[in-house]
Amino acid sequence: MRVAISTDGEFVSAHFGRCPTFTLVDIENGKVTKRTEVVNPGHQPGAIPEFLHQKGANCIIAGGMGMRATSFFEEYSIKTIVGVSGKIDEVIEQLKKGALEGGESLCKPGAGKGYGLEKEECDHPHQEDCDH
Repeated sequence: MRVAISTDGEFVSAHFGRCPTFTLVDIENGKVTKRTEVVNPGHQPGAIPEFLHQKGANCIIAGGMGMRATSFFEEYSIKTIVGVSGKIDEVIEQLKKGALEGGESLCKPGAGKGYGLEKEECDHPHQEDCDH
């Protein structure tokens, strides 16, 4: 299984579309067999789901994601898990154990419209988690 995690430094990014990078993790039999980081190709509708599909991702983990983005991922049969926060290493440990739980998306409807990686303001409820 290859999992893509929206990444901002050592942490899960609050919004998958504006993260600087994605951490790609291959997990087989509860062990990490490969871990790489790739640069976000940009926040255009459908671009990131297609990009991660080409990278072989089966699942995307993010703090938040809108419904439109979720439907793009569904078109590629990529599972979405949102409402995740914390350090990337801790998320990977939970994944290895099969214990990662998602929750409510940290993004409000429309929060990402019209913005790309250069968005300067954070609309998420936990502004201290955002570093744009």
